[in-house]
Amino acid sequence: MEQERYTVGAGEQLVLRYIVLPGESRQIDVAVDLVGEGASLEVTGLYMSTADEQVDIRILVHHRVAGCTSRQTFRGIAGGRARARFYGRVVVEPGAGGTQAYQEDHNLLLSEEAHIETLPQLEIYADDVQCSHGATVGRLNEDEQFYMRSRGIPETEARILQVLSFAAPVTAGDEALAAQVEDAVRAALAENKTV
Repeated sequence: MEQERYTVGAGEQLVLRYIVLPGESRQIDVAVDLVGEGASLEVTGLYMSTADEQVDIRILVHHRVAGCTSRQTFRGIAGGRARARFYGRVVVEPGAGGTQAYQEDHNLLLSEEAHIETLPQLEIYADDVQCSHGATVGRLNEDEQFYMRSRGIPETEARILQVLSFAAPVTAGDEALAAQVEDAVRAALAENKTV
């Protein structure tokens, strides 16, 4: 797969969104250079695999000058024997003070056989920056399921609601995408896949 490359100049804003739905194996490889003061980048992504798909996401962001902003927000959901990998790297070059860079990758494992690997990285060579990164891999919250079931919500619907809530930071504000994700989650259940 060929790497997508972007250069963002002074005062420009680049917004990217990557969605990988069940049944789709994909490699996403993106490199972004922030080269002009005041440049900003927002990257969001959702990868949802419920069978034996393989997803590999690589994001490289270079803050080359002062006063730039980048934010990455990814959500991953894996069931069945799916395999997913997220590799995110943010490099703040010398002289790029005033940088704000945030990177997060949160994931749900829905089966014992699914596997997610997440590797967020920060390389900071400048002072006076605000940078953070984080990653989690977990399972659906059983206490939340119990609470919903005690309020009359069937177990399957409770699981669907939890998955949709988890994906909401990426789908918020895009009703068509939210509906597409909901359809994919419900279809996975109809095919007796792990959700």
